[in-house]
Amino acid sequence: MPTGRQHLIFDADDTLWENNVLFERTIDDFIGWMAHPTLDPAAVREILYDIERANAAAHGYGSKVFLRSLHDCFEHLAERPVDGETAADIVALAHRLEHHEIELIPDVAATLDALSVRHDVLLLTKGDPVEQQRKIDASGLADHFRRAVVVPEKEPSVYAELAEAEGLDPARTWMIGNSIKSDVNPALAVGMGAVFIPNDHTWALEHAELDPSAPRLLQLDRFSQLTDHF
Repeated sequence: MPTGRQHLIFDADDTLWENNVLFERTIDDFIGWMAHPTLDPAAVREILYDIERANAAAHGYGSKVFLRSLHDCFEHLAERPVDGETAADIVALAHRLEHHEIELIPDVAATLDALSVRHDVLLLTKGDPVEQQRKIDASGLADHFRRAVVVPEKEPSVYAELAEAEGLDPARTWMIGNSIKSDVNPALAVGMGAVFIPNDHTWALEHAELDPSAPRLLQLDRFSQLTDHF
């Protein structure tokens, strides 16, 4: 168990509040709406994931990029451009992504209350800055963090730059999140600790191999267990 004051960096989406489950519900609705005559839902979903992967690399993350992916997927499967009526239908399918209440993960607020008294607490999230800031503000959690940082991508260089900018000692710094790809592995790569808290609804594109023997890796089942270790 770490001793003394630590630097705790928290992921946001699917760590502090539910997020990807909304996208998954929209994908289910999109697949049902398309009703492809020959491909089953799993095949359509895999095609959409491939399109999302390409668009994320080119355009970043967030609901606007996701909407682009739905358009691209329709054009690929229907073999015709998206017309005005179809575009309106797709926007209606994705309506919930911009008009939903923030659903905090159980015990997040109380756990942050305790941890922010004892440790230096920051937030690091990737995506569209305006969209992510809206969620941070709506969550009611902003006051727990010394600083909230929104970045286009979460790679090892981003963690190294954050440590330098904020004066963080990697030996006393921990990244806490649900994504092995974006939270755990890049933090470990620059000498930080990492706390992996799985979420059943984590985006498929965030999946990666986890090395359970990695030094300074802590795996927890629930967010509330953080107070047992920090």
